[in-house]
Amino acid sequence: MVSIVVPVYNAERYLRYCIDSMLNQTYTNLEVILVDDGARDSSPAICDEYAAHDERVTVIHQTNGGIAKAQNAGLDVAHGEYIAFADNDDILDARNIEYLLHALLSTGADMSKARWQQFGVSQLEDTARQAAKGAQAPNRISVFKDPLRAYQTVFSKALRLVGDHTGHNTEARYFNEANWCRLYKRELWDGIRFPEGMYAQDVMVAGELYSRMNKVADVDRVLYYWLQSAGSVTHKERSFGFYHDNVVAGITNFEHALDQGVLPARSYYTLVGSVDEERTAPDAGTPENKQQYDADRQRMADLLGRLTTGQRMRCAALQRIRLFEKGVYDRKVKNMK
Repeated sequence: MVSIVVPVYNAERYLRYCIDSMLNQTYTNLEVILVDDGARDSSPAICDEYAAHDERVTVIHQTNGGIAKAQNAGLDVAHGEYIAFADNDDILDARNIEYLLHALLSTGADMSKARWQQFGVSQLEDTARQAAKGAQAPNRISVFKDPLRAYQTVFSKALRLVGDHTGHNTEARYFNEANWCRLYKRELWDGIRFPEGMYAQDVMVAGELYSRMNKVADVDRVLYYWLQSAGSVTHKERSFGFYHDNVVAGITNFEHALDQGVLPARSYYTLVGSVDEERTAPDAGTPENKQQYDADRQRMADLLGRLTTGQRMRCAALQRIRLFEKGVYDRKVKNMK
């Protein structure tokens, strides 16, 4: 059995597309866990409606506590041997679970992952139809070891393109902190839960989670469609607390990578960027936040001091490349309509 955990909050416009894409999977031995995180629209009723008509659907209603609390609640009741996550406004390809499970079983990997594609609200119907058709069988399933090192060092799109062009299959080694478009062995989550009350809950557990994995399998097919919505936390949240949570997550993974003998290049990018962004927050000028900003800058300086000159130069170069890519991404993708 595969358990799919879906935090649900005020998603009435998109929720049916998401649930339908899960219940219409070609692999049917599923448990779909919908965690209503105190939604104030019709989302709770939609969840209950699906549960009444499909025994594979389990609904949890809880007071609002954020995405981490909802994900933890789903993990706590999951019965599957394998765990997947989805956001309540995204759409799964009809063969998502089939291909990801095949990749796990055929390679002995601890986690499988696939490619994803962003889409705008105006593309909702077309995307749902495309996903329902089901992707063609993958051309290639790539397996790599040391996922923590891949996570920390393979994140520049430009360098991934160069790597693929030169025959290194670099794109297969790329993945970020998001938990969707993946399938995990259940035991990876034993003793790991998302820190509640944080914006960067997925980043906080990334280092420890990837360190538990021996190898990861990559499926070279788009199996997940990620809605770009202007109202999402990722796109609209700009408070000091949002940036500070990312600083904390960056520090956590930076230290973990150093302890594991891995260059913390991605965490350098996260940490340095988030500390800089703290200054831009509308509430950055409060005495409490000014004090926290000074403390964060000092903590960052201490951590960067643990890198050699060569390591700092490499991290800084990757950061500059990624910042340019982010500017392009923000203009083209986050502004999707």
